Amino acid sequence: MSTCDSLLSSLLSGAHDKALAALYALDGSPESLDAARQRAVHVVQAFQEAFRPGDAPAALFSGPGRTEIGGNHTDHQHGHVLCGSVDLDMLCCAALNGRNVIRVLSEGYPALEVSLDSLLPREEERNGSAALVRGVAAKVAELGYALKGFDAYATSNVLSGSGLSSSAAYEILIGNILNHFCCDGALDAIELAKIGQYAENVYFGKPCGLMDQMGSSVGGAVAIDFADPTSPVVEKVEYDFSQSGHVLCIVDTGSCHADLTDDYADITREMGMVAAHFGKQFLRDVPEAEFRSALPALRKECGDRAVLRALHYYDDDRRAAEEAQALEKEDFPGFLALLNASGISSSLHLQNTWSIADPRSQAIPMALAIGRELLGNTGAIRVHGGGFAGTIQAFVPLEKLESFRAGMESIFGSGKCHVLHIRPQGGCVVAD
Repeated sequence: MSTCDSLLSSLLSGAHDKALAALYALDGSPESLDAARQRAVHVVQAFQEAFRPGDAPAALFSGPGRTEIGGNHTDHQHGHVLCGSVDLDMLCCAALNGRNVIRVLSEGYPALEVSLDSLLPREEERNGSAALVRGVAAKVAELGYALKGFDAYATSNVLSGSGLSSSAAYEILIGNILNHFCCDGALDAIELAKIGQYAENVYFGKPCGLMDQMGSSVGGAVAIDFADPTSPVVEKVEYDFSQSGHVLCIVDTGSCHADLTDDYADITREMGMVAAHFGKQFLRDVPEAEFRSALPALRKECGDRAVLRALHYYDDDRRAAEEAQALEKEDFPGFLALLNASGISSSLHLQNTWSIADPRSQAIPMALAIGRELLGNTGAIRVHGGGFAGTIQAFVPLEKLESFRAGMESIFGSGKCHVLHIRPQGGCVVAD
């Protein structure tokens, strides 16, 4: 293993340029590679200044953000989703410290320290980063691995409130550090994703599904079937997005996710109402033919919105699987058509583009309307993630990128249109 000094020297010499380019220079430009190298050097130097690690084994780690590509609100009904890791991440330099403690200093945040002497959940840590560190460590120990303390300095460019799941990126980052130092790399990407979900569910206190962690951990485009949420079927979709002639844009509308808990809960509750009509808990267990034959009764019992949301589930569940198939066949126009159909269904049937609590605020519909005008009959556009506020997603032809970005930023502000790439590798050791 490298020391910090040798890691820094190898970064400066360009010895790790190939690995950096594969993660951060997906546009192929020398400028992107230079920026990635400078960022990596900065992290190692900041780590040295903060922790003075000496000759301790050190390495550079990455936990990427993720984007939902297909299957909007299908996972909680045990359906199909398509997600992918992106080239925004949490980048971290870490080294063993010879102590039974994990210390993490995240740029711009207070340092945290987690003792490995006791790994039980702590109420005072709920909803905080320390809970995620302790939870990941606890699960790794439960799997039979001897834990070792480490120090870590991390920086992040995962956009806050963007639906790119910074929490999953953090969990996958910590999991990869422990996997490297304590498990000799024995844990695969799927196991690390499950460990991250465990930490978020049990220690952090958020009852999330597994999509976020899988998207961050596995890398590239990932198709997931949640028929059995405890053991989902995960398949990496082999497709090179850099050859599609399109780029992925996430547009931050500036609208706030605060006070939207009831809106999110209503989707799950109403889909559950429809499933309960058939004596089931989840729509995945209700045959679509039975659902459609019962539409008159369901309208009276559950209301039209619940029925429309269930209709969205069946259509988008099917679309998510078809999107993966289109990519595998290298049918990118077919993929875009499905993505557009998903966006329309989310707006008209799922109805998660604005909150009925504040009908004057409709930033997501505004972004979708302007975005469609800018794209014309090209590309694809949809709400991103949970919806009601936050961000939209668009696949934009390269020749229209500048006009699309300028048009969106004229409405929502400078720097609000972020150009991303689906990166082929998930959480990983970048350099050691």
